[in-house]
Amino acid sequence: MKKLLLLLLLPILSFSQNCVPTTIIINLDQYQGETSWDVKDSTGLVVADGSGYWSQPDYGIVVEQRCLPVGPLTFTIKDSYGDGLNGALWGGLDGSYYVVQCYDTIIHGTTPNFFYDTAHAILVAPCPPIFGCMDSSYVEFNPRADTSDGSCNTLIVFGCIDSTMYNYDALANTMSLVPACEFTLTLTDLIGDGWAPTSNLEVIQGDSVWNFTLDTIAYFKDFKINLKSPEPVSFKFSISNQGMQSAAHCGFKLTNPLGMTMIEVAPPFIQPLFKRVVPTYCGNYCVDRIFGCMDPLALNYIDTANTNTQCFYVLGCTNSSYLEYYTQGFVADTSDGSCDVKAEWGCTDSLAFNFDTIANIDNGGCLPVILGCMESLAFNFEPLANTPDTCIAIAYGCMSSIALNYDPLANIDDGSCIGVVYGCIDTLAFNYALTANVDDGSCIPVIYGCINPTQFNYDSLANTNNGSCIPYIYGCTDSVMFNYNPLANADNNSCTPFVFGCTDPSMLNYDPLSNTEDFTCIEFLYGCMDQAAFNYDSLANTENESCITIVEGCMDLNAYNYSVEANVSDNNCLYDATCVTGPGLPYWLNDPCYAWVISVDDYCCDNAWDTVCQLTYNYCDGTYVGPILSRIENKKELIMITDLLGRPTKQSKNKLLFYLYNDGSVEKKLIKQ
Repeated sequence: MKKLLLLLLLPILSFSQNCVPTTIIINLDQYQGETSWDVKDSTGLVVADGSGYWSQPDYGIVVEQRCLPVGPLTFTIKDSYGDGLNGALWGGLDGSYYVVQCYDTIIHGTTPNFFYDTAHAILVAPCPPIFGCMDSSYVEFNPRADTSDGSCNTLIVFGCIDSTMYNYDALANTMSLVPACEFTLTLTDLIGDGWAPTSNLEVIQGDSVWNFTLDTIAYFKDFKINLKSPEPVSFKFSISNQGMQSAAHCGFKLTNPLGMTMIEVAPPFIQPLFKRVVPTYCGNYCVDRIFGCMDPLALNYIDTANTNTQCFYVLGCTNSSYLEYYTQGFVADTSDGSCDVKAEWGCTDSLAFNFDTIANIDNGGCLPVILGCMESLAFNFEPLANTPDTCIAIAYGCMSSIALNYDPLANIDDGSCIGVVYGCIDTLAFNYALTANVDDGSCIPVIYGCINPTQFNYDSLANTNNGSCIPYIYGCTDSVMFNYNPLANADNNSCTPFVFGCTDPSMLNYDPLSNTEDFTCIEFLYGCMDQAAFNYDSLANTENESCITIVEGCMDLNAYNYSVEANVSDNNCLYDATCVTGPGLPYWLNDPCYAWVISVDDYCCDNAWDTVCQLTYNYCDGTYVGPILSRIENKKELIMITDLLGRPTKQSKNKLLFYLYNDGSVEKKLIKQ
């Protein structure tokens, strides 16, 4: 809806120093003549109004253009019957209303049951400038802009911008569109009784105007219409009062040549005079890719192709699993069905070790005959041999003639040779030599202990570490000190006594000399500590200079004697009754009897405080017991409208109705069209 309102405003929005262009849009219900509106300034002067919508069709749209003065105004919409735009209350449809300024809807009147009237306060201000690019030849062009901001940077380059298309233009930034085409306009009717002669659809594009109607008894009818693209086209449905009930049957649809629906308004309800605006589309100049071989000399040439694919030129066997593929020299790229003999790869040399009698294509893998011992456990095993020969068994042993265990029959040394090694051969001695096989008398007994001279329990006589070393641990060894270290074995004179206090530096009583928390910390509580101040804080312990002096007075913004300095009420507010003599006695609404008097007798407030007023006041406060004088006259007021059968109804044309008044009188009326 908001987008539609902006389209309606485009022709009339312009800057004015004295007034601001304004659009009032009213969607009527079925009682059009009851609706009116006005705009008043702060003095109550009417600066704009509208009424007299009897000639509008049911549910028609009224668009009023006004230029309103700058400043605070009040917009009021009215209904003479007192049911607002609540058409659904009488079996119809509800109406609504909107007020638009500077492309913005400032009033959304979507609540239809406002009875006799409803008012909206608005503040009218000149429309701000709309900055943007104002040159339509640039991509950044803003059709709404009225003030250039220098943002025109990119010139429009038309072309196909779809990268999947054959004629894609990488330099283009705007799609090149088909400028015009023939559209199909379809008019529909749910009942099939046609539109004529009461209804028609107005179609407007630029300076061209067409009017269409379903002039035959049919459910639908197609019309051909040539439109420009992408220029917007508007549709407006019109219907006479005689055919208003058939509006619910009508609908329409606009379809482009590509089968795309530009707009479709389907029954059962189409709003009269509602202007619908949609863009048009006739397609673009992009060309689809057609893949195929584009070489006319190729076997698979396609004359309609615009995107080249693989071409084929030579017939033959193209399957590498057949012998013919290799005998033809691998030149065929198109199969002719000549593949016949299955290709068998292998060694085709009859003198080779691995000759294959089935192979018809040599794979280059022929192996020569190699004689040798092929037993892997033999002494003379030949790993390269493929034909068996004489093998010699393996004999392991020591092959060194100077070793104690030399074996003359061995042909493979097994590393078992043993030579003479002197040393201590006592396994319990400190210097036992694992490699010695002859004792030389040098054995030393084992002495266990800590052999690390840097440790606390170092033993200078020990020669074998028994894992008992204890490292030096320096610290305070006094158990009554603050920093006592129970793990220390060497005192370093660092002992510190306990000092109790608050150790939290963020607290009020923080003690920087304490090292042990005694849980006496007190938090800072900032506030006013003056007991005579308005904001005295009994819990505060730190003054923050925030004290406020107590000022008594009336604190009600609506009171006549409101004091902006007061922060404590003195219960003595005075309220102006806005009567003729201005504020003061007796015109204070604080007096309940005075408030009662002006509520029952307008004269006492609007004209003067006379004897009747004073006696009425005395009657209220109990000082007068006589009769209350009255100056109010009974007014004749309409109570109800009924039809011939006595049923309540609303005022209608061309119908005899009865009007009942509060004085008991009855009038017969017939209002003609």
